[in-house]
Amino acid sequence: MTSNNGNKIANQFIIRDGDVEHFQSYDSIIVRRVTKPLHTTILLDENLWDYSVTTGKYRNIFLNETKKETQKKINLGIYELQDLNDRG
Repeated sequence: MTSNNGNKIANQFIIRDGDVEHFQSYDSIIVRRVTKPLHTTILLDENLWDYSVTTGKYRNIFLNETKKETQKKINLGIYELQDLNDRG
C-alpha cells in the first residue's frame, strides 16, 4: 500500500492476481475481494478482520468505508467471514 504522499506503508500490502485482490497486514490476509463482471464478493478473515487499530485503518482504506459500514455489511450477510489464513 502507498500513502496519500506516495510513500510505501510498512507491512501493509495489496496483492492482485487476476480478478482477486487481497489486503494483507504483516503476514496475514485480512480481506479477499473477488471482482467479476456483475458481482464483487468480499471475504473477511473471521479472526483478524478487526485485529488492531492499524489493521482497521488500512482495511478501511482498502474497502473505502468505515468499520461501522463494514460491520453492518457483515451483519446483513453482504460480507462473509471465513478463515483466510488456514488457522484451523
